[in-house]
Amino acid sequence: MRTRRALAAVAVAAGALLAAACGGPAPASAPHAATASGTTNAARAPGTANGSSTTTGHAGHAGRSTPATPSPLRAGETLRTVAAPVSYTPAAPTVGTDDYRCFVLDPRLTRDQFVTGFDITPGQPQEVHHVILFRVPPSAAAAARARDAESGGNGWTCFGGTGLGSRGATLDDAPWVGAWAPGGRENVLPADVGIPMERGSLLIMQVHYNLRHGVTPDRTSVSLRLSSAPRLKPLETMLYPAPVELPCRTGKSGPLCDRAKAVQDVSERFGAMSPRIVNGLLLVCTGTLLPSPGPTQSCTRTVEQAATVRAVAGHMHLLGSSLRIELNPGTASARTLLDIKVWDFDNQAAVPVPATKIKPGDSIRVSCTHDQSWRDKLPDLQGQPERYVVWGEGTTDEMCLGLLSVTRP
Repeated sequence: MRTRRALAAVAVAAGALLAAACGGPAPASAPHAATASGTTNAARAPGTANGSSTTTGHAGHAGRSTPATPSPLRAGETLRTVAAPVSYTPAAPTVGTDDYRCFVLDPRLTRDQFVTGFDITPGQPQEVHHVILFRVPPSAAAAARARDAESGGNGWTCFGGTGLGSRGATLDDAPWVGAWAPGGRENVLPADVGIPMERGSLLIMQVHYNLRHGVTPDRTSVSLRLSSAPRLKPLETMLYPAPVELPCRTGKSGPLCDRAKAVQDVSERFGAMSPRIVNGLLLVCTGTLLPSPGPTQSCTRTVEQAATVRAVAGHMHLLGSSLRIELNPGTASARTLLDIKVWDFDNQAAVPVPATKIKPGDSIRVSCTHDQSWRDKLPDLQGQPERYVVWGEGTTDEMCLGLLSVTRP
């Protein structure tokens, strides 16, 4: 078991694998992608995201037409805005229609502080699939600056993660500060928690650009709420990925309907880490490298350290149909933490939940259902060849991910 867990941590968390939802709880007053009991607000139909713009349904890339008015600062908070140092024009580094770019941001921390909220504003929201903020401790700051200097301060390609191997890169304590995906909005954390940042720390901002929506120069920015309050509880992000093993539909064919060729394809587009993630997820979740193809895949992992769950979120792409996160499934103490019955790509905000304690020995399961029939309905998938779908980092690939924002006792 230890070997499987270590492989998964290397294969998956080493890159933070994702494109997803939020690294912390959403504001309690904001509309959510789903309730803990389980219905979406926008269920693939046109609606409103971010409180200020209209989505185009399941396949849209909703963003803000105008910046949202920030919530008032609380006692002890200050607001600091940082942005990509220069405008960047996305371009696929190899083949495909996706570009992952990492930028170094300096929040100019002269003392230890907590991030108590964040608001990520994509410069070109129609092009941005996701943004993730990773914390870089002072011990790794020089390496981050050196990597950035290689491109003259214009960032670097970073499929899978930052590529720096920063501390905290595990499934149970991902080095996330926050994230944005369609449906994201200003995120103000509860008054008793914060994400710790040491003096001299940097941020790496990973931006996933979907080139099917243009290649206009982008300069994404981040507004951080910072607090030096001494009694805040540190907030951590736990990642619960599951495999994606979705075969082609009956009666459909094509070269990429062969699983081996599909895995080779994601490797060519995103690098050698991709097949390691695909196989690592199978090993940690099923104990075997032999896939069980089907629309629904799941992964159950045992809790190793006590924590209190404060918010939950899920992430899939355009073939997503439904997603569920359960605590202790199949037992008398079973509890559903998140049940998105109808997945809405354009509304991926995190969902605050009543403080829920988890302890060593508990189990958490994430289950995702994907549906190939969306290929016939969504503009973003028009012209895409039928394929066996595995975990991949592109907008037209797929993922299955549960995220838990937790505090420790």
